[in-house]
Amino acid sequence: MNQPTGPAPLAPGDDAYRRTTVALFLAGLVTFAALYCTQPLLPLLGQVFHVSPAETALSVSATTITLGLALLFLGPISDAFGRTNIMLASLFASGLVTLAVAASPSWPVLLVLRAALGICVAGLPAVAVAYLREEISPGAAGRATGLYIGGTALGGMAGRLLSGALADLFGWRWAIAGIGLLALACAVVVHRLLPRSRFFVAQPLSPAELTAKTLRLLRDPVQLALMTLSFCAMGAFVAGFNAMGFRLEAPPYRLGVGLAGTVFLVYAFGSWSSARAGRFAEGHGPAKVALGGLALQLAGICVTAAEPLPLVVLGLALTTIGFFAAHGVASGWVAAHAARQGLGTGQAASLYLFAYYLGSSVAGTAAGWAWSGWRWPGVTLLTAALVVAALLVVRLAGRWEEPSQG
Repeated sequence: MNQPTGPAPLAPGDDAYRRTTVALFLAGLVTFAALYCTQPLLPLLGQVFHVSPAETALSVSATTITLGLALLFLGPISDAFGRTNIMLASLFASGLVTLAVAASPSWPVLLVLRAALGICVAGLPAVAVAYLREEISPGAAGRATGLYIGGTALGGMAGRLLSGALADLFGWRWAIAGIGLLALACAVVVHRLLPRSRFFVAQPLSPAELTAKTLRLLRDPVQLALMTLSFCAMGAFVAGFNAMGFRLEAPPYRLGVGLAGTVFLVYAFGSWSSARAGRFAEGHGPAKVALGGLALQLAGICVTAAEPLPLVVLGLALTTIGFFAAHGVASGWVAAHAARQGLGTGQAASLYLFAYYLGSSVAGTAAGWAWSGWRWPGVTLLTAALVVAALLVVRLAGRWEEPSQG
């Protein structure tokens, strides 16, 4: 007589698998919509609050830097206390704080609230990939992670497009408030759809053990290489889009906030490429797919150097496809490598994302200086150098990973 078996990991075709992927797709969408909703508004915010391009970029960088710092704590906390409650609390808090940002009476208050938003949104990226690795069957985990990353890509697009359009119609306050209301609505839907964790195993929250685990991760060459990849690729991506708003509002284009924001439609390609890259990585390995994505990102940066607007948009599309392919694969690679090495996947993902958002903050702010000093050629040189560095470290990571898989 067969002994009863425990629950099986979720697989494509299961109703719970569909609910999981839809819920985390929506969660990624709304989180990144809130995170980047001020990006298309940078020129407008500069005019309203009388601040420079580099200072307006702080409305994005203040959020991403606190997000990165919060990840260092929320990842280990989720390893000890579970995944789903942290993700849900993050979604509801993000919506409420975004509404508060819309009511900011001054530039310093806006920056403080945007920094608080970074702490609130951190609960999702700190936990989502670890949750998928635990709950989804190994053969489909890369695909599910790619879909989640696709949701973050569409969220970045939706937040930028919606805030740009609403700003043209009703002003910047209603633009940000609209994103906050969308965040709360999606939080309710995710609460209803997302299955509770079934395979989570709590790990004791010991500061000494956490420090030892972190140091072990920081001594791992593959982990370090992937952190460098995330810093450089994300930094290049955000730097380019931060400066693009100023470029499109300047001669010879002279586009308004809403019309300039339509270039963020290229994020739809990122949603597609991250999901496809996850499938390719299952058959060809993450290193080859990440290298291909980064090469495409670099090619796109070079194309944006052209002046005709159709070529600029084409370059942005190529950049977006390449970046999200590389990031989608690297996100799953980090969790898989940590699992093979016997390290906490939540902490590994947190370190990867800390580097990711640190790159966004540093390079995103540097893009304001590059634009002020050298216009688009300066931004092109900055972003291209970052992607070249990412290509080099991924090549090394692929070589180091092969012995650990053998």
